[in-house]
Amino acid sequence: MRRTCLLFNPATALIIATCAVIATIPAHADTIGWAKWTADTAGTPGSATGSIGSIGITYSGQTSALLTSYPSWTPVATFTGGVVGNAPPAANNSIQIEGGSPITETITFSTPVADPIFAVWSLGAPGAFAEFNFNASEPFTVQGGGPSAEFGGTALTIVGESVQGREGNGVIQFSGTFTSITFTTPDFEDYYAFTVGEDQTLTDQLPPPVPVSSAVPEPGVLSLFGLGLTALPFARRLSHLRS
Repeated sequence: MRRTCLLFNPATALIIATCAVIATIPAHADTIGWAKWTADTAGTPGSATGSIGSIGITYSGQTSALLTSYPSWTPVATFTGGVVGNAPPAANNSIQIEGGSPITETITFSTPVADPIFAVWSLGAPGAFAEFNFNASEPFTVQGGGPSAEFGGTALTIVGESVQGREGNGVIQFSGTFTSITFTTPDFEDYYAFTVGEDQTLTDQLPPPVPVSSAVPEPGVLSLFGLGLTALPFARRLSHLRS
């Protein structure tokens, strides 16, 4: 009977185990870490800075003000859904914009963010829509939405690479890892706002990096390999005698 001996590879076993764990993670609403905005310079272009935990955020584009206690991001149901389990907080929470400018607006993260979240409050007016136009390289899906509590309206809708609203609230999630998000807001609308967040549940579930294996085999493997080479002449001699 011919027997085959398989050598145990710890690195391969770790990869297999990690994949098995990730495959069993159920889909559910995640905890979102929302941006805390700390400074704003109004203008076209203007700028703003903030952070999500240890991740620094900068914004360059049209801005009217830093909203520190309004909007209240209610109804909560219009800012949750899909993977988004919690709405933005009421403090230091959003950048107010008016749109109506052809300039490109950019949110930049100090470190890459996987599948970032983008929340929009009161986008558009009851009789006229406003929109965020994103790049084709920034795919996204609407996770939740609904009409504004203060002014009524409708939920957000996707038209091509754009998110449109008529007094719409909502949250969208981008697919991929980003160091920046760019968009334009070509339609003037007096008062709407946005903020960004990180899916912290997703971040917590990422496996630790697999150590890069050394090019030098472990001593045990070297010993087995040496034994095989030592026995090779005897095996050839035995085969010759039998023939």
